Amino acid sequence: MFTGIIEDLGTLKKIEKEGSNINLYFKSKLSHELKVDQSLSHNGVCLTVVSIKNDIHKVTAVKETLEKSNLGDIRIGSLVNLERAMKNNARLDGHFVQGHVDQTGKCINVVEANGSWYYEFKHDNTSNNITIEKGSIAVNGVSLTVVNSKKDSFSVAIIPYTYNNTNFKKIQKGDTVNIEFDMIGKYISKLLIKR
Repeated sequence: MFTGIIEDLGTLKKIEKEGSNINLYFKSKLSHELKVDQSLSHNGVCLTVVSIKNDIHKVTAVKETLEKSNLGDIRIGSLVNLERAMKNNARLDGHFVQGHVDQTGKCINVVEANGSWYYEFKHDNTSNNITIEKGSIAVNGVSLTVVNSKKDSFSVAIIPYTYNNTNFKKIQKGDTVNIEFDMIGKYISKLLIKR
């Protein structure tokens, strides 16, 4: 379980194919603090740390993860948002984020607004995933508040701190992002469908 408060950016240094899986090697300031078998969110995807050497950690992404997230598209030099699992005695500064990406979305607009930014994302509306105005959403693992909620799209407002300390600074129109819809909203939606 995560909170969507990004701790650091990791730079992809190496990709290694192993059957249908891919080993990804990331360099970050967090890497030397990690432990093998620890859960770590990479762009909102919960992955297990399998090895650490100096400031580089290795994780393995299975075929399912590569097909259902933007990790299948990253290249050497790509930046990913990193967050360690939440502590149960710490403040919950974001919202409950499971690290299970529901689907990818596409950035359809970026507007600079005098020191902040508005990003609009389109998503598949055939699923039961919903957004609500002022509700929570995780985009590339970042806990955000929904603005302008529509059936198949939503916007988020990004402050300078978030822009400078996450990979939002690299997201452009046409880019694919990982979306995890609000956990409470998903449960309510499922209950309503069963009625």
